[in-house]
Amino acid sequence: MRVVLEVLALFRRQAEGWSRALSSEPADWREMIHTIKGASRGVGANALGDICARAEWKGASELPAVKAALDAAVVEIAAYQAEKGA
Repeated sequence: MRVVLEVLALFRRQAEGWSRALSSEPADWREMIHTIKGASRGVGANALGDICARAEWKGASELPAVKAALDAAVVEIAAYQAEKGA
């Protein structure tokens, strides 16, 4: 269980930076979206991964949806961590 909580904590820390960066539509957004997609699927945030996959295909117009899904995933992960006492 400890490893799971550590992985989730790492994801949350990374997500804070990604969320800030997505607010300004970074030049390297495709690479960032691909990274978020892989990381989100690695922690079980599959809905976020699916939205990232759609953004890779549809383009930058999907970045607000990615940011919203990322922020929602962080809230869900924080709730899980609180429930588990992390």
